[in-house]
Formats: sequence, structure tokens, C-alpha cells
Amino acid sequence: MKTSRILILFAHPALHKSRVNRVMMRTVRALDGVTFHDLYQIYPEFHIDVKHEQRLLGEHDIVVFQYPYLWFNVPALIKEWQDLVLVHGWAYGHQGDALLGKKVLSVITTGGGEDAYRKNTFNRFTVRELLAPLEQMATRCRMEFLPPFVVHGTFRMAEDEIRKHAVDYSRMMEALRDNRVDFGRARGLERINADLDTVIRD
Repeated sequence: MKTSRILILFAHPALHKSRVNRVMMRTVRALDGVTFHDLYQIYPEFHIDVKHEQRLLGEHDIVVFQYPYLWFNVPALIKEWQDLVLVHGWAYGHQGDALLGKKVLSVITTGGGEDAYRKNTFNRFTVRELLAPLEQMATRCRMEFLPPFVVHGTFRMAEDEIRKHAVDYSRMMEALRDNRVDFGRARGLERINADLDTVIRD
């Protein structure tokens, strides 16, 4: 069976302070078929090589944005990346079909617990609702937007729980690579890691 090539666009503006993302990134960066691309390491001055980024996108089937969820948005470098790389006539618009059919997944960590991201609670919206701009980006680029992989409650998370989420993340990337994800079941979930045993075909 043909495998899918995965591009992880990693963006953490304060990685030295991270407990969770550092562990998660270590579990996936050496996986076969996965290109781990640390945007803040490569572009500390935000001088993005647009042609290089477009070539990377063209070489991969699945695009993963991995980042901490700060103020209900993507980190600034991901926004800069979107503005410069996803240009009209290439990613969208007339003859803009470079990303047609590719899949997009957000891998997000939040300090707050899952209960804080529900209707009529502290943050008023679910994470899936707050990702509407990314979902619309995918729609405009004729990509398939997948429910996010969300790790909630990182502020108080124990080390063994961090490792469990990292293992789940690696398992998800391997299943995506090997085309073992039931996308029909995944689409109905608020977050794709809510029930990996159902989503992943072993």
C-alpha cells in the first residue's frame, strides 16, 4: 500500500519553556516518512524562503501544524507563513491548485482543561470552532481539514500523562503515513485523538 508523506510545520515561540511540545516533537521527528520542519529555528527573523516552503508542500501529502494555542490563535510565524506562502494563483484562485486534495491537521496544546473549551463556559467556544480560520484556509486551498489533535491542560500535566500524549501523537502520525485512518469516523469528532482506537485501523 502506498504511504503518505507528512510535513510537520512546528512553531513554538518559547520552546525553552515547553514541557509538553518538546516531548511530543521528539517522538515524531525521526519517524520514517515524516519531515519535521521547525519554523522558529529556521526563520528566527521571520525571513521566510517562500519557494522552499512551496516545494516542501508540493512534496508532501499531509500538512500538520504543531503549536501551542496562544490567545486563541496560531503563533505569529505561522500567520506570516500563511500570508507569504499561500499565494493567489498557486494555493488558491484561478489555476491555484498546488494543494488540491492534501490533508491538513492541527496539533495543539492548551494550558486550560478541555472543560474550558465548551459552549457557555470560560472560553465560550470549542477548539474546533476557534479553528474556523484554519478550516477556511484549507477550504480555499481545496484541502481536507481534519479535526484537530488537542492536548488540553498542559499547565498541571504529570510526566506520565505527557508521555502518553506523545505516544498517541506518534501513533497518529504513523497511521496517517500508512493510510490507516478512518476519515469517515474522524470527521465526526471534536478532536481526532478523542478515540484513537476507533479512528485508527490496526
